[in-house]
Amino acid sequence: MPLKKKVAIVTGGNTGIGQAIVLELARHGANIVIDYVAHPEATEELEQKVAGLGDRCIGVDADVSKIADVEKLVGAAVAKFGRLDVMVNNAGIETRTSVLDTTEDQYDAVLNINLKSAFFGTQLAAKQMIAQGGGGRIINITSVHEDWPMPGNTAYCLSKGGMRMLTRTAGVELAPRDILVVGVGPGAVETPINTSTMDDPSKLKKLNAAIPLGRMAKPQEIASVVAFLAGDGASYLTATTIMADGGLMQSSPGL
Repeated sequence: MPLKKKVAIVTGGNTGIGQAIVLELARHGANIVIDYVAHPEATEELEQKVAGLGDRCIGVDADVSKIADVEKLVGAAVAKFGRLDVMVNNAGIETRTSVLDTTEDQYDAVLNINLKSAFFGTQLAAKQMIAQGGGGRIINITSVHEDWPMPGNTAYCLSKGGMRMLTRTAGVELAPRDILVVGVGPGAVETPINTSTMDDPSKLKKLNAAIPLGRMAKPQEIASVVAFLAGDGASYLTATTIMADGGLMQSSPGL
């Protein structure tokens, strides 16, 4: 198993893409800290699935918009498994509001959960990786909207654009420490955040028609990219984003 004895943290890890990442890293042999803020029963079920794969994991109730809770996640990884090798900054929300309509509370929520958590997740993970030696991987789950405007979802796009530059700048800064920082930019994915589109046949048809591969991604397809980036095969990738969008950005002017 390529990630055997490696230790990973996955923020927002008990649902959607995060859940798929947890399971895929476990299939590759990693021990995992699952961050969550709701649905503890889903975390317990996921822990059982990971155990069934022969790996160990723990769930940690942590609000990653708060630095103290990110510190708690890193501390839990070290206390339970002795180290941290892979940090996956996956937690994210959106409000689907425009630049004219977004409130201060909505702006703060999106930027704190999406971008602030990724910044301090990167910082605290890197400090631990430096202290223990041996380098590490930091993987930021961004979006095609780190580069592609989405009118009506301004704060979300801003947060993902910030993650783009975090990935590039931290990747350059941390490269001498053998800590690689890479983004994964999903397009449309079959997750709860896209339920309204998936439940509307006309919207789904329009979306699928805009994607060269003709369909939304499954969460497992994004997770497989993350697992690759966490392994030895991605040892020369840093300070960049891998777009996993089925060709969407190259074919459509925007959705």
